[in-house]
Amino acid sequence: MTYIHKPVLTKEVLEYLNPKENENFIDCTVGQGGHAKLILEKTGPNGKVLGIDADQEQIKNCRELLKNFEKRLILENDSYANLPKIIKKENFGPINGILLDLGMSSWQLEKSEKGFSFLKDEPLDMRYDSKNQNLTAEQIINEWPENKIEEILKEYGEESFARQISKKISEERQKERIKSTFQLVKIIENSVPKKFSKIHFATRTFQALRIAVNDELNNLIKVLPEAILALSQGGRIVIISFHSLEDRIAKNFLKNKEKEKIFKILTKKPITASNEEIQINPRARSAKIRAAIKL
Repeated sequence: MTYIHKPVLTKEVLEYLNPKENENFIDCTVGQGGHAKLILEKTGPNGKVLGIDADQEQIKNCRELLKNFEKRLILENDSYANLPKIIKKENFGPINGILLDLGMSSWQLEKSEKGFSFLKDEPLDMRYDSKNQNLTAEQIINEWPENKIEEILKEYGEESFARQISKKISEERQKERIKSTFQLVKIIENSVPKKFSKIHFATRTFQALRIAVNDELNNLIKVLPEAILALSQGGRIVIISFHSLEDRIAKNFLKNKEKEKIFKILTKKPITASNEEIQINPRARSAKIRAAIKL
């Protein structure tokens, strides 16, 4: 049975993408197709969605879950950083909107067995694309210099105890190779003060490792200019971020393009989830939407 992921901010995504009959959209992180399904419902009878995902299993999940739309859904197992190549390959256009949902899916946490969750004892992998990516979280933890690990925990995880955690990792890996999530969780637990934060003490470290393994921030920086070029005039871009660094990249990019009179920003402040949605779907708590329209 496929674990069903609950997409965030669906009402807001539809409001800012504003999909209409027979229009075409790209979902750069299609996952299990939650947002793509809503777009396809609005763009019949001939509108198409090009769904991209680096995770091969997610492409399979999406194909199965959205089989009713198979004639209007094109799926590509690739990184959205390769957007121009994918568009050219599929000869896809005109493009009326692009969605970038930068969060990971519940399926990846619950079912992928790749070590994304600190609540399950799994190998420290964390690659979205196991076929084409070589770097794993296990390699970072065991082979990168201590100061480099500290750097990514600080930068990507905004972890206050980056130095203590990286030092402890360095000590423990000399005794034995750190291969599993629970080994790492134990090390983090022994490095940070008890009851320090509202969130789980391993959250920031796991987030930092995932971002580093998948080069997520550089991929975002790479795709945004390509998204502009791909969009038709009047086309819209919607970016959902879950991390302050991602949000900053999106905010600064859109601001600069508005100054250049290429985009008009539709969200003067980032749009966040309602209390009702957060109660139903706690993942939405940290989600922020920024949107713009191409002039």
